[in-house]
Amino acid sequence: MKLATLKDGSRDGALVVVSRDLSTAHYATGIAAKMQQVLDDWNFISPQLQDLYDTLNQARDQGKARHAFPFDPKQCMAPLPRAYQWADGSAYINHVELVRMARNSEVPANYYTEPLMYQGGSDDFLGPCDDSIVPSEDFGIDFEAEVAVITGDVKMGSTPAQALEGVRLLMIANDWSLRNLIPDELAKSFGFFQSKPATAFSPVAVTPDEVGEAWSGGKLGLTIQSQWNGRTVGMCDAGQEMTFHFGQLIAHICKTRNVRAGSIVGSGTVSNRAIEKDGKKEWVKGYSCIAEKRAIETILDGKPSTAYMKFGDTIRIEMKGKDGQSVFGAIDQKVVSLA
Repeated sequence: MKLATLKDGSRDGALVVVSRDLSTAHYATGIAAKMQQVLDDWNFISPQLQDLYDTLNQARDQGKARHAFPFDPKQCMAPLPRAYQWADGSAYINHVELVRMARNSEVPANYYTEPLMYQGGSDDFLGPCDDSIVPSEDFGIDFEAEVAVITGDVKMGSTPAQALEGVRLLMIANDWSLRNLIPDELAKSFGFFQSKPATAFSPVAVTPDEVGEAWSGGKLGLTIQSQWNGRTVGMCDAGQEMTFHFGQLIAHICKTRNVRAGSIVGSGTVSNRAIEKDGKKEWVKGYSCIAEKRAIETILDGKPSTAYMKFGDTIRIEMKGKDGQSVFGAIDQKVVSLA
C-alpha cells in the first residue's frame, strides 16, 4: 500500500491512503489519524489500511472512487513529518572511495566491514515540494539522492536478518548537505551538525510488496533519477552496488540500543562504479550528489569544475518501477535564500 501525510495546519498532518497510480487519495480517518499511530500498532492498523487501499484501487479502476480526491504532492508533508530517529548511513562504498581518492586519502579497512552512519535532525523534515531554505550560497549547497526505510520496533542485538524484518515502509530522500561547512565540523572529530540541514522525503511511503521483486535482500533494485535544473544528471541503480543492505544498517544501530517504531534509516548517496571504455573510465550512470561529480572531475582533471547549487536552482528526484510508473512520486524542490 501507499501512504502519505497531507498538510492540515498541524505538526504531524493528516494520514491518507494513496492509489497505486498516485492519482487519488482517501483520508484514513477512523482507522488512524497520523502516520506514527500506524507504526506504533502496525499489526492491528496496517491490515485495515490495506483494505482501504484495495478498495481505493478497485474503485479507481471502475471509475467509482467514492470519497476519494485528487492526490497533490504539493500538499504533502514528509510521510513521517517528524521522527523519533533519523540515522543516515553511507552504504555505497564507491561514493566513499571516489571522495577519498579525490583528496589522496585511503579508505580505512573497516569501512568495508561496517557502515558509516550519522544521526541527523529528525524534528523538522521537508515535504517533497517544499523549498530548501539556506542562509548562504557560500555554504556549498548539494542535493543527495537516497533510499530510506521506516522501521517498526527492532531489539538491541538483532542480526541483520532480524533487523530486516523490522522494515515497514520504503521512501526516497533528498539528504541536503552544505559541503563547505563539513570540513571544519569533521575536524572537530564530533561529526556532522550544521552542515546537514532538513532532509526532504518522497510524497508517499510504500510497503515493500508494492515494488515486488525489486525489493530483495534488503536492497531496492530500481533506478533513482536526479534532474538538476531540468537536466538529468543521475540514473543510478540503487540496488546493484549497495555495499551494506538495510538489514545491516539497522543492525548497526541495534548493536548498543533498541530501534523504536518510527525510526528512519537512510542509505546514503546512491553511487555506481565507472566502466572501462577505450582505456578510460566513464561514469555512465551519472551522479546522485554534486560532491561525487566534483570528486570525479578532480580525479580526471586535477580540480573540480562543477559548482554547487545556487539560489533558484531546482532538483527533482524520482524512482520508477519496472512498469515505468513513479513508485513514490517525485521530490521536486527549489533552493531559496533565508533572506
